[in-house]
Amino acid sequence: MISNGLLQIVFYLAVLLALAGPLGVYMARVYEGRPFGFERRLYRLCRVRPEEEMDWKTYALSFLLFSAVSFLFLYGLQRLQGLLPWNPQALGAVTPDSSFNTAVSFVSNTDWQGYGGETTMSYLTQMLGLTVQNFVSAAAGMAVLAAFLRGLARRSAGTIGNFWVDLARGTLYILLPLSLVLALALISQGAVQTFSAYQAVQPVGGGEQTLALGPAASQIAIKQLGTNGGGFFNANSAHPFENPTPLSNFLEMLSILLIPAALCCTFGRMVRDNRQGWALLAAMTLLLLPFLGLCYAQEQAGNPAFERLGVAPGGNLEGKEVRYGIAGSALWATATTAASNGSVNAMHDSFTPLGGLTPLFLMQFGEVVFGGVGSGLYGMLVFVLVTVFIAGLMVGRTPEYLGKKIEAYEMKMASLVILIMPFVVLILTAVAIVVEPGLRTLANPGAHGFSEVLYAFTSQGNNNGSAFAGLGANNPFYNTAGGVAMFLSRFWLAIPTLAIAGSLARKKPVPASPGTLPTHTPLFVAFLIGVIVLVGALTFFPALALGPIVEHLQMTTAGGM
Repeated sequence: MISNGLLQIVFYLAVLLALAGPLGVYMARVYEGRPFGFERRLYRLCRVRPEEEMDWKTYALSFLLFSAVSFLFLYGLQRLQGLLPWNPQALGAVTPDSSFNTAVSFVSNTDWQGYGGETTMSYLTQMLGLTVQNFVSAAAGMAVLAAFLRGLARRSAGTIGNFWVDLARGTLYILLPLSLVLALALISQGAVQTFSAYQAVQPVGGGEQTLALGPAASQIAIKQLGTNGGGFFNANSAHPFENPTPLSNFLEMLSILLIPAALCCTFGRMVRDNRQGWALLAAMTLLLLPFLGLCYAQEQAGNPAFERLGVAPGGNLEGKEVRYGIAGSALWATATTAASNGSVNAMHDSFTPLGGLTPLFLMQFGEVVFGGVGSGLYGMLVFVLVTVFIAGLMVGRTPEYLGKKIEAYEMKMASLVILIMPFVVLILTAVAIVVEPGLRTLANPGAHGFSEVLYAFTSQGNNNGSAFAGLGANNPFYNTAGGVAMFLSRFWLAIPTLAIAGSLARKKPVPASPGTLPTHTPLFVAFLIGVIVLVGALTFFPALALGPIVEHLQMTTAGGM
């Protein structure tokens, strides 16, 4: 069983890395190419002038205005759901606090779900609201990355592109074609795609069971490719109508990391140095592998209490689908939190303490180990700038990256990007565990309960969307606090990133010299990994020590979980 699991992991990574290069080259051509016929007609209809580029402030304002309109539309759609068509189950309006949380969640590419999809959302809300936002929120994140890459590549320029053009191209030429192919593949495996009402069936054991249906496959495809993660059904990708077979499981896992990995190659093409892209892809992969190994090893080992009882459990299968197994569940949990995706095919709350620490700590790195589409790579590039700056201080030289001097302004903006997320996560976690509304729906006391609250705000504070569960989060306190966390962690990180892009685009190139730090070498990759791990550990280790680490010690010494 262990050898089979390792073979699955190796095959998965091999296919992922093989596809990253060709897709990355294609995406670079999309963002650098000229408008096509249909695209030009779309711009005329929307009164967009694609030849007019924007400075970083105008780009950021367009990004914020688009997100604000998307939020209002999605909020209104949920509140009016009971009056609108394509609602065969006659589901009523979503509550104000849940509507707020869900609107922020999907607009920010988080897709945190405090509700049960099949019992809360109509087909129209799922399609016109949630699925549409899965496309455009992902495309918006990719647009911000494209602007950042232009800031690195351009010399003495005042503009970084046109937000509306980048948004349209990411949607039309990348997300839509890939989603169509994946949706058809999922339908072939048994994922549902229908407008029929829910069906009552007679189980073999007697009685009656209602099967929830709907246009699920189309939403599943973009939720994975866009690193959104929001499930059509409450059980997400553990539901047999979302993820029916081992093949569908593999395809969905592959799609979670596919675009984030390929964007590294896009970066290398757009800055005219492919080595830089491969260096970042290597850093992400090397960061992922130890945590994947830890998660798989812990879940395969299971609970030591069984060994003391003389029972061979064959690993920790609690909360896992047998059709995926331990390897498929551990790989998914690691990939989904590395990529800021948030979909699940197993119950993370049932993982062993250190197995559950893996997805938690991967999110706490700041969504840079692959990360969300667009946002993961620009977060990693911010860490690159910090690493270059630290290296410059060590040798007494003005730091440079890709021919651009990294100065005080860039470091101030980079500090905001790195510090906002931990501030949001730790402050809100601290508040939730001391106020009565935060404790009211906490079913598990002690270390595990703390881990559930920490996981919830870590997930929302990193625009991930997965959950430990075990925490009743669909109430005014958690819906409001979580909405604030998702809003700050999306937009207060993207705006400083665009500010850095604008500053770098204006700079004149600095010729390389013998003292210039190479940023494509194994030494730099190791230095970058060290900075990321050090920042994450110093920030979150005390909180982790109160949660999964102490729970692991209790399990190994007291004989139970």
